Amino acid sequence: MEEKDMTNITVLIAGRPYPLKVKVGDEDAIRKIVKDVNEKVNRFQLTYNKKDKQDCLSMALLTYAVDLHKSKTGGSGENTPSFDPVISEKINQLDELLNHLLK
Repeated sequence: MEEKDMTNITVLIAGRPYPLKVKVGDEDAIRKIVKDVNEKVNRFQLTYNKKDKQDCLSMALLTYAVDLHKSKTGGSGENTPSFDPVISEKINQLDELLNHLLK
């Protein structure tokens, strides 16, 4: 991948900044995923108001991991893939964001 195809962005997740280097064409999708993650974290904070932000972020991540597992196994616990392209695309976008955050 050429450097010109990449852009540097900073996203805020649960109030913390994360600098990312992403494909130019992926920026909008990543920002939407970040918005979705923050909304999920905020919902957990409202529901579990005695938990700190890190706990809520962990719970949000767990819900995405469960959704990923269900999509990979077709929701049945077996190793048959899901063929829903919308879910697959969202999971791929989330996976890419998480990979950038963990680098």
